[in-house]
Amino acid sequence: MFGFQRYLFLNVLRTTTGIVLGLALIALLTQGLSQIDMLVENGRSMLVYLWVSTLAAPQIVSLLLPIAVFVATTSALNAAHRDNEIVVSQAAGLSNWKVASPVLRLASLAAILHLGLNLWIQPTAYREMRATLSDASTDLASTLFREGQFAEQGEGLTVFARQVDGSDLYGLLVYDSRDPAGATTYIAKSGAIADLEGMPAIIMRDGQAQQLSDAGGLDTLQFQQWTFDLAPFIADEQSVILKESDRFLTELFFPDMTNFYDNRNADKLLAEGHARIAAPLLNIAMAMIAIVAVLGGDFSRRGYARRIALAATGAVLLRLAAFGSVSAAEDDPALNVMQYLLPIGVVLVLGFLFFIMPRRKRGSGVLMQRAIKGLGGPAAA
Repeated sequence: MFGFQRYLFLNVLRTTTGIVLGLALIALLTQGLSQIDMLVENGRSMLVYLWVSTLAAPQIVSLLLPIAVFVATTSALNAAHRDNEIVVSQAAGLSNWKVASPVLRLASLAAILHLGLNLWIQPTAYREMRATLSDASTDLASTLFREGQFAEQGEGLTVFARQVDGSDLYGLLVYDSRDPAGATTYIAKSGAIADLEGMPAIIMRDGQAQQLSDAGGLDTLQFQQWTFDLAPFIADEQSVILKESDRFLTELFFPDMTNFYDNRNADKLLAEGHARIAAPLLNIAMAMIAIVAVLGGDFSRRGYARRIALAATGAVLLRLAAFGSVSAAEDDPALNVMQYLLPIGVVLVLGFLFFIMPRRKRGSGVLMQRAIKGLGGPAAA
C-alpha cells in the first residue's frame, strides 16, 4: 500500500469510527430511555441501565455502519481532492483503482464486521438483554413489594409489607380477590419470596387466613407456614417467544414449524435471515456511491457540493430501498433476491462507470490517434 493509500485508509477509518461512536451513543441513550421507567420502577441500579443500553449497541451499529462508511468516505475524499492530494497522486501515476482501493478495502472490512454483528453478536446480545429485562420485570421482591406501601399485581392481588429486606418480608398482608365471593386475606408476621420448581411464590410464616363465610361471619385459619403461588399473576408469555432480532441464522432459515409463532411468521423469519446476510453488502455499495460522487467528475476548486448532495440522496434511497425489500420479502419470499440485487447492482454499475469506462475512453483515444497518424493527418506532422 502506497503512502497516500495508507493515509487515505486511516483518514476514512478514523472518520468512520468517530461517526459510528457518536451516532451509536445518541441511539443508545434513546434506546435506554425506553427502558429506564421499567428499570427505575423495579429498583434497578444505573449499572443495569448501562448494561441494557450496551446490549442494544450491536444492532444499532449494524444499522448505522453503511451510512457511516458513506459519510466518512465522502468527507475524506472531498478533503483530499480539495487539497489537491488526489490530483497529485493521479499525476504521480495512480489509477482510479489505486486511489479508490483503500476505501474499498475499508468498506470490505466494515462488511465483514457487519456480517459478524448480524450473525452472532446481535442475537447473543439481544438474548442477554431479554433475559436481563425479564429478570427485572419478574423480580418480585423489588417489583411487587414496596416497604410500607400497598401494591397491586395482576388481577385480584393486593400486597403490603411493613419491612422489606431483600427477599425477606416482615409485617405481611396479602389480599387475593380473584374470586369476589371467596376473597381471602392473609396476614403473617414474616415471609419470603421464593422459587418453587421455577415458579415464584410467597412463603408466609406465623399468620392467619381470613375469609367471609356464606353466613356473613369471618372464618379464620391459623398457620405456621403457608405457600402462596404467584404464577397466576405473572405475565410470562413473552419469555417463550424469540423475536426475529433474538434468533441466530439457523433459527431464521429453519424455524420450528410445530411452533405456532414460527409457523405463522415463517416468511418474516426468512426475510430477516436474508437481510442479515445481504445488509453488509450495503457498506461496499455506499463506498462506491461516495467514490463516484467525488472522484467520478472533473476537478473543481469550488468543491463538489452538488455531486455530494446527489450522492447523499442516492445513498438514502438505497438504504430505504433495502428496508423496503425486507418488508416486501415478508409478504413474498421470492422477493428475497432483491435484498442481494440492490447492493450488488449498485456496485457493478458504478464500478463499470468508474473503473471500466475511463479505460475504454483512453483506449479509444489511442486508437484514434494511431488512425490519424496512419492517414497522414495533423497528428502525423
